[in-house]
Amino acid sequence: MQQQRLIVLGATGSVGESTAEVVLAARDRVGVDGLVAHRSGERLWKLGRQLEANWVGLTDQPAARALAAAHGGEKPRVVAGLDAIVEAIQSSPADRVMSAMSGFSGLVPTLAAIERGMDVLLANKETLVAAGELVIGSARQSGSRIIPVDSEHSAIFQCLANAQPPLGVILTCSGGPFRGRRPSDLAGVEPAEALNHPTWNMGPKITIDTATLMNKGLEIIEAHWLFGLDYARIRVIVHPESIVHSMVEFEDGVVMAQLGVPDMRVPIEVAMAWPERWAIPVPHLSLAGRSLTFEPPDEETFPALTLARAAGEAGGLYPCALNAANEIAVEEFLAGRISFLNIATLVQSVLEAGNWAGPADSLEAVLECDARARAAAVSRSAVG
Repeated sequence: MQQQRLIVLGATGSVGESTAEVVLAARDRVGVDGLVAHRSGERLWKLGRQLEANWVGLTDQPAARALAAAHGGEKPRVVAGLDAIVEAIQSSPADRVMSAMSGFSGLVPTLAAIERGMDVLLANKETLVAAGELVIGSARQSGSRIIPVDSEHSAIFQCLANAQPPLGVILTCSGGPFRGRRPSDLAGVEPAEALNHPTWNMGPKITIDTATLMNKGLEIIEAHWLFGLDYARIRVIVHPESIVHSMVEFEDGVVMAQLGVPDMRVPIEVAMAWPERWAIPVPHLSLAGRSLTFEPPDEETFPALTLARAAGEAGGLYPCALNAANEIAVEEFLAGRISFLNIATLVQSVLEAGNWAGPADSLEAVLECDARARAAAVSRSAVG
């Protein structure tokens, strides 16, 4: 059996740590070439030693220099800064990259892996939201496969294994910590409340996105690019138990669903092993005594879902601007500078005030749009 070689972007985040657990359970199948994080140097170093990586990279150069000074001459070698990390990816013998960096920061190294022809195990939805046209076009040109890791898109990917074209897809949504609340109930929400997700253990940015339902909106855009579906054929349904991870509808009225315990190690294993399946140490699902409930999303209370769908349908650079404005809005909320309800309001004001109609067909255009939308969001946050 030939061992696949892997690079992990976002190795110290929640998906990165789950990836490490899968790798450790399948050491005969997977070897690690490189690990990338932002500035958690010692944590990354220990993980690199544990996984026997050849190199570890930090996008924060001062943190990388400090790590290199502490461990000079030891293996793994330390790579400093985004440019050097991109070079390491482009020269790597790895054949797969786990893309799990948080937010827009994952775009450039993921694109470098795609251009190199590596398969990308995509846990960073913002890469496709901000630059779907560019990313999908580059993958087609290089032959890179993009295999989804988000639990919802992994579920759709598995349901489509019979290669039959779908009529549509249904993304399930836990509803987040504020499911069933009205806008008046959310006016004074504190960050600690929004970070208390009922089902999943994730990083702060994605956890806030699940509380506003923006995460599900970003997943609608991601599904459009991953599966080539019109937006009208992508629906969302709230399923608080998080057992059904998504569903696919077919022309004959059949609906196929993928069920499992809510554990990110499962979609990670699926992406790494496909089309095989590996035994990994996760609990197996038992449905005895369980109830599964479904309800429509409340888009009046959670308008971010509507905003994201509208940005996706508008196309061009609108999804990029949406993503950038949302990242700033979440930062402002976590810092206590805007209210929970003003997250969606701030994003909407940026989308309405700017002209985002240009094509998202080059890295330069996407980076310029991202910078412009962030500046607009910061300015409007300060005013409001």
